[in-house]
Amino acid sequence: MSVIEIENLSFTYEKDIVLENISLDVYDKDFLAIIGPNGGGKSTLLKLILNMYHSKRGTIRVFGKAPAKNLSLIGYVPQNTNVNTEFPIKVIEVVLMGHVGSKNPLFGYGKDEISCAMGALAQVGMEDFSQSKIGSLSGGQRQRVMIARALCAHPKILILDEPTSSIDIQGQKEIYELLKLLNQSITIVVVSHDISIILEYANKAAHINKRLSYHDISDKENRFHTHKQGEHFCEVELLQMLGSENCSTCDTSISSVSKSVDGKRKDLK
Repeated sequence: MSVIEIENLSFTYEKDIVLENISLDVYDKDFLAIIGPNGGGKSTLLKLILNMYHSKRGTIRVFGKAPAKNLSLIGYVPQNTNVNTEFPIKVIEVVLMGHVGSKNPLFGYGKDEISCAMGALAQVGMEDFSQSKIGSLSGGQRQRVMIARALCAHPKILILDEPTSSIDIQGQKEIYELLKLLNQSITIVVVSHDISIILEYANKAAHINKRLSYHDISDKENRFHTHKQGEHFCEVELLQMLGSENCSTCDTSISSVSKSVDGKRKDLK
């Protein structure tokens, strides 16, 4: 089932072309990694899906409708989740903000909202920190809280923009493992510069640099070149492959929506 459908989408900012003729289908339970250079249009695409920007060319549908009609089905974790560490707000209060769309916080939250928030914290392994000040947490812990806030609305799609940009290596791995677990029940879309998310967690990859190169990477062991059997993936070659519409050293199958790499194994010299 396609949960996000993008067809012939183009977007310009003033006179600059940011995205050009983008077509992409995201399916239920996909883990899509969006990669590409700075300024290539990755975050712009997310904002178009989230109805923050509007394009005059092309269409976007979320569960078959215009994004504005189904925003409640999308959870969003923005790139900059830094908070004022001096502001005296508790973790549970941050997560409860995920209910703002359906509940006026001026009148307080009921038992159902609090129970939901605690359930979201349990999902991300942060329930024991519910009464802690948000500023006392590590970067990775704060990011987990922000993910819990997004989960409060029970989304079917979770979109994250650079979720590990300011987190240490161990914290990054923990976030990705959490997303892998969440992916069992919801669709994950992540913008990231981290190659490990492609190698270990994503099943689809979209390289965006104004134009889109889309790859099914669910069968990594057979599709990507390796130095020798059982050794690490060659990250440089991988990025070159994902950034190209066609890989000259691979058998390539192209459909109207996606361009899937069917690479043959070989030893690199």
